Amino acid sequence: MTTPPLLVVVTGLPGAGKSTVAHEAARRLGAAVLAHDWAMSGLSPYSEVQRALEAMEPPGHGVVGWSVLRALARSELRRGRSIVLDGVARPAEIDLCSRLAAEEGSTIMVILVECPDRDVHRTRIEERDRAIPGWYELTWTDVERSRDRWSPPRRVDLRVDSTTSRSSTRKLLATLLASD
Repeated sequence: MTTPPLLVVVTGLPGAGKSTVAHEAARRLGAAVLAHDWAMSGLSPYSEVQRALEAMEPPGHGVVGWSVLRALARSELRRGRSIVLDGVARPAEIDLCSRLAAEEGSTIMVILVECPDRDVHRTRIEERDRAIPGWYELTWTDVERSRDRWSPPRRVDLRVDSTTSRSSTRKLLATLLASD
């Protein structure tokens, strides 16, 4: 019997360390990472699309980006390949990803990455340059607004404190991903 592919969703606030954790999870699984900001950057050259996203209520960047990620994830899962999604997934996005995994006979794992030290978090935001073509970097003010509105997902398989050592995070991921 073959093991069903995994759908791993790595979520948390911007700058918390999601991408680092997502790439480590993908490395362990031999999977690709699909990141929300990279997906949405592909739409940034199209002013008509940007206007339509802004006209949506609430603005559609989040829901449209997650819709694109789920469609691409479904494609990978149907090929029997695990996939890691990287983005700010709120409870609604996690629910839709859970439904996707169930529909495709896959297992979902949700990893919540947190940076409890505000000073460390702020430094990460102020110093980062992801160089995503056509995409922007958030300011600390943007992240503070996100922190005020943040509702972490109800369903979490692993919480990662990104201020701990990378070796500790690797051990946690190894345990989680081996338990499937």
